[in-house]
Amino acid sequence: MRCPYRTGWFRCIDHGERPDYVIFWDKDIRLARSLEAAGIPVFNSSEAIEACDDKSLTGIILAENGIRTPKTIVAPKTYASCGFCRKEFIRDAVEILGLPVVVKENRGSFGFQVHLFDKVEDIEAFADRIGDTPFLLQEFIECSQGRDIRINMVGRTAVASMYRHSANGDFRANVTNGGLMEYHQPNNREVDIAVKCMDALGLDFAGIDILFGEDGPVVCEVNSNAHMKNILMCTGINVADHIIRYVVSVINNE
Repeated sequence: MRCPYRTGWFRCIDHGERPDYVIFWDKDIRLARSLEAAGIPVFNSSEAIEACDDKSLTGIILAENGIRTPKTIVAPKTYASCGFCRKEFIRDAVEILGLPVVVKENRGSFGFQVHLFDKVEDIEAFADRIGDTPFLLQEFIECSQGRDIRINMVGRTAVASMYRHSANGDFRANVTNGGLMEYHQPNNREVDIAVKCMDALGLDFAGIDILFGEDGPVVCEVNSNAHMKNILMCTGINVADHIIRYVVSVINNE
């Protein structure tokens, strides 16, 4: 059966310009799926990218696999024409999660769409402001305020890691938001939970962000296309080299 996607550009691929594989450093899930439909191996897969790009979906999959994350409540779906006309769920969520509470838009990068609120009224105003943008409410892990660990995984191997901490009192540790970074040697529990994330989400490579929970590591987020510049500057390890070797070994069935 002829693949319905093999038209236009894909005909060019079928006439001698076909790549052996694609390392997909983007979040264009439709393009990734089109490449897969044309029979081209894509790393990471479109399914894995989609699972990581949607923070709610990430949390659901991790929870299904018994991986510890902050307690999370996903806001109900709404539409731009009506907005969140009933906000009882916000007060119900706060009763469960407590204050302050972390509020995240489902999609975002560098911590820009992540907020910390200590008043219900501020959360309600935020919901009004973003309209029909999907978001979630999440337990605030106070003992990890302004600090976390980034582990760059390739396959089931932790190839580099850094400790990030805020330098300006921000509750987020993102370097883009002014955080500082130091070399970190992950312990067995941190590596174990990172490997479980890779398996659960079907990832070839990723950046796993881990919080310091009172009883051990807690997964904050999983990034399918984690940037490599900061980890290189911090550790001297070029994650890209590890990714290339991994992909080539998979293609060659090594």
